Amino acid sequence: MGEPSKELEPPKALLKIVRFIDTYIGEWSGRIFMLLIFPLIGGLTYEVVVRYLFNAPTIWAYEFAYMVYGAHFMLGAAYCLKKGGHIRTDLLYDMFPVRWQGRVDAVLYLFFFFPGMIYFFAAGWVEAFHSLSIMEHSEQSPWQPLLFPFKSAVFVGAALLIIQGVSEFLKSAYAGLRGKWL
Repeated sequence: MGEPSKELEPPKALLKIVRFIDTYIGEWSGRIFMLLIFPLIGGLTYEVVVRYLFNAPTIWAYEFAYMVYGAHFMLGAAYCLKKGGHIRTDLLYDMFPVRWQGRVDAVLYLFFFFPGMIYFFAAGWVEAFHSLSIMEHSEQSPWQPLLFPFKSAVFVGAALLIIQGVSEFLKSAYAGLRGKWL
């Protein structure tokens, strides 16, 4: 038996790209944006305490909660994709050999995932830029926070998803060609 064949090893450039994206985009963005849960918990806890202990509900708590939760949801999506946490119908998929799983995933990334994410990125960019250009404020409460940071979460989240999607596509294409996952 000797050394394993160099042909069977994944190309080093491919491994570097996938590892870079998985580590520095998928993993680290997820670790950073997961911290948004703490202000969300703090704001909701504050609201519960002042509402039920002091009978002094706030006007801003609902608006704060949906903005922080929405940003948390959008900005954490790339991490969720990296971890395989998005919805997938595995009923038949798991019965396919790895080569076919990779091919199915690669085709779905190319024809559904990337076009959808590019649309979300473009639409999010337009909304965030417009919001910033007019210094849009919320009118749901007297707090009236600026909306462009909240609206920016859509295009930033879509950009992170596109980048993580490149890694997932490369892993799928490799599996489709070689019959094994990276």
